Amino acid sequence: MPPLNPQFSSSCTSPQPASSSLRLLNSDDPPPFTIANPDGQASVVLVCDHASNVIPARLNELGLNAHERSQHIAWDIGAAQVAQLLAARLDAPAVLAGYSRLVIDCNRPPGHPTSIAEVSDGIFIPGNRDLSDLEAENRLNEVFWPYHHAITQALAHRWRHGHGRAPVLIAVHSFTPVMNGFRRPWHLGVLWNRDPRLAKPLLTRFRAHAEWCVGDNQPYSGREVGFTMDTHGGAAGLPHVEVEIRQDLLADDAGCLHWAAHIGDILEGLLQDNTLYEVRHY
Repeated sequence: MPPLNPQFSSSCTSPQPASSSLRLLNSDDPPPFTIANPDGQASVVLVCDHASNVIPARLNELGLNAHERSQHIAWDIGAAQVAQLLAARLDAPAVLAGYSRLVIDCNRPPGHPTSIAEVSDGIFIPGNRDLSDLEAENRLNEVFWPYHHAITQALAHRWRHGHGRAPVLIAVHSFTPVMNGFRRPWHLGVLWNRDPRLAKPLLTRFRAHAEWCVGDNQPYSGREVGFTMDTHGGAAGLPHVEVEIRQDLLADDAGCLHWAAHIGDILEGLLQDNTLYEVRHY
């Protein structure tokens, strides 16, 4: 789904191999991250780990066809558009990962079996088989770490200029309606681990809409999957939460606008609580 023409800024400061022949990214490839609404003034940073289905040219589409690259295995459909809309609504920056989760998953620990998946939802990924250590490290250094450094920098900037207010971290994801033959009933999911400050009131506000089916750590558990939230939020004691939206609800611009408006209304209210912006470890 195309983005909504946000202001973008990007940079890549990760180490590069000495020889250009060893690099993953070339000058024609897009940057490893973009930042929507970089001048947002709120003490909030939005992130989207699976914003893109782009694959670097050197990887020859990982051996996948266009249909496979468009599916949920490659990205979180609609999530980038919702993140950009929320960034504008909340006056906050949104850091968007620039490459497909199939190149390297920015929400998994480096080296984890699902970090560079060889099979995803029953689809084999030929370009991820039998990678050398150098090939895996290039994906880390040129795709994964620049994205995470951008998150660190965005949070640090807001902390330095926030008059002592600890920034809030919010991740936006989307999930496929059917997985392994199971039709998922949830419209929305709230993923969290230990810190309840945003998760519990968000669940309460979402569930006030009787027509919504809302998952508490569904369809995934924030206690099991959450490298970005744990690394940038939990470890630093920052208030944080991950919002999941079912992908069939984000199939077009109207759907993205609808859900971004509803979620934005609720988040805007919760973020008015000044006691939220402090460091707490749970």
